Amino acid sequence: MATALERFVQGVYGILMPLVRLLVRLNIAPNVITTIGLIINIIAAAVFIVGAEIGARGDFSYIGWGSALILFAGLFDMLDGQVARVGNTSSVYGGIYDSVMDRYSELIMFLGICYYLVSHSYLLSSLFAFIAMIGSIMTSYTRARAEGAGLQCNSGLMQRPTRILIIGLSGLLCSITSGIIGAAAELRLGFVPFHVAETIAIFTVPITVVAVLSNITAIRRLLSCRKQIVS
Repeated sequence: MATALERFVQGVYGILMPLVRLLVRLNIAPNVITTIGLIINIIAAAVFIVGAEIGARGDFSYIGWGSALILFAGLFDMLDGQVARVGNTSSVYGGIYDSVMDRYSELIMFLGICYYLVSHSYLLSSLFAFIAMIGSIMTSYTRARAEGAGLQCNSGLMQRPTRILIIGLSGLLCSITSGIIGAAAELRLGFVPFHVAETIAIFTVPITVVAVLSNITAIRRLLSCRKQIVS
């Protein structure tokens, strides 16, 4: 699954290249693009929080809108680095700024998701969302710490674009599916309905996958660093 998503990410980069060149011609600074992405992620988190406060349990429309904003913010995250490279405006501070804002964006995104899940009593799912947040931050931190020590450390299944795609697309699919079948899939035995599965699982199961694989990625990167140092 991760490999297919990585190929999809590379395809998106190719599609965005004309927009990248346009932004370069307009002299839009990469740091401005990074800041816009952060602001959109803050709005996405606010949508999840509003959904937690005023949305009914089983109304997953807020998940859909929040996830759409997460994907939209992800486009800006993909654009800033490309604009810096194509426009030859890369700088040490720009790289640091991008990295720090990316961490803020991801933490704020998970804040909104965890708030929503806790408020609607999806407690186990909120735990996995928190674990996914830990894995996401540690995956990025391990790479940054390793590269600061002069080591190569950019491998792994759950890099940031992959994480954003999984969470954003699963949230959108959850919202769309709930609009078709409701909050839960039902199986009827005669006149008696039985809940087979809640629709929110379309959102929470992928988050659980991110939780597991992102932490595995962080640990594998750590072991890779050790191997490079020992050898």
